[in-house]
Amino acid sequence: MKVYVYAIAKNEAAFAERWVKSMSEADGIYVLDTGSEDGTAEKLRSLGAIVEKAEIKPFRFDKARNRSLELVPQNADLCVCTDLDEVFSPGWRKAFEKAFTPGVSALRYRYVWSFTPSGEEGHIFWISKAHARHGFSWKHPVHEVVVSDRPVRSAMAEGVTLYHYPDPAKSRSNYLPLLELSVKESPDDDRNVHYLGREYMYYGRYEEAIATLKRHLSLPTALWRDERAASMRYIAACLLATGRRKEAEEWLLRAVAEAPGLREPWLDAAQYCLDNGDWYGAAHYARRALGIKERSLSYINTPEAWGALPYDILSVALYYLGDIEGAAEAVDKALEYAPDDVRLQQNKRYVLQKTVKKE
Repeated sequence: MKVYVYAIAKNEAAFAERWVKSMSEADGIYVLDTGSEDGTAEKLRSLGAIVEKAEIKPFRFDKARNRSLELVPQNADLCVCTDLDEVFSPGWRKAFEKAFTPGVSALRYRYVWSFTPSGEEGHIFWISKAHARHGFSWKHPVHEVVVSDRPVRSAMAEGVTLYHYPDPAKSRSNYLPLLELSVKESPDDDRNVHYLGREYMYYGRYEEAIATLKRHLSLPTALWRDERAASMRYIAACLLATGRRKEAEEWLLRAVAEAPGLREPWLDAAQYCLDNGDWYGAAHYARRALGIKERSLSYINTPEAWGALPYDILSVALYYLGDIEGAAEAVDKALEYAPDDVRLQQNKRYVLQKTVKKE
């Protein structure tokens, strides 16, 4: 079985050695350098990668990735697309071979997109960027996805994790115009309309974000409840940022109703209640969040929902409700996730003082 890795790169010489070492389980490594000025191409070649240079003007990720895929030999069985700031867990090749059984044309695997400040895994979801050589291509200027011109049967590659270690200095300023272009090209693509609304929110363009996210919800293809709930949560965040608290509350409740099996909407509702001094509401929603034990495999999940925050909110709410024992138990759970958090440590001292006085 022939397995090849392919990638695009620009000014990533600092990552080259680590990346090639991680990808060396493949039969070959192919990279399209899109205009590096730091010796990335030369460094990769010295490490054994096959590199070609080509500037994509105007730049868009799908064209660049399709050009890099063209470099992969035609006799490849499995093509694996990664970026130079990513690293596979050792043994990924054998796990891919085991999962890539006859009839399977694409593989899904675990992706750690970010880490917490303490170094724990943060944003985790499953991606599918490993596929058969023929019939696949990339689509969309940004937030590009690999698509096929034929039916796809995918399988889970158990035991494979791809870790993302991004360069914090790298700009993402081109994302917004590329997203706007993507939506212009495919106005009914619900996924990219959702992403564009989220990007407007990140830029503080709240009215545009609200309008775009509402349009996402109105699209007939926008049926995935997890993503719909995320749009509702983002609308609420934009409304809160512009002082429209009552409207924000309504959207938070809609998000909870849309995807009750996710922690994130419940946690947003709990935070809203806490910020408004509604201790009963905060405790109720935090408990509902904590009652969800299974983390989704999609990109919608957030690390905050699976760390200290729900216990933190519950602890504060119970403290003000006079349930000191419950508050102590909850803050202890929060500290298990964030033992060095100074505010949580201080909260625990307050709770202990109350316990002593009560006794």
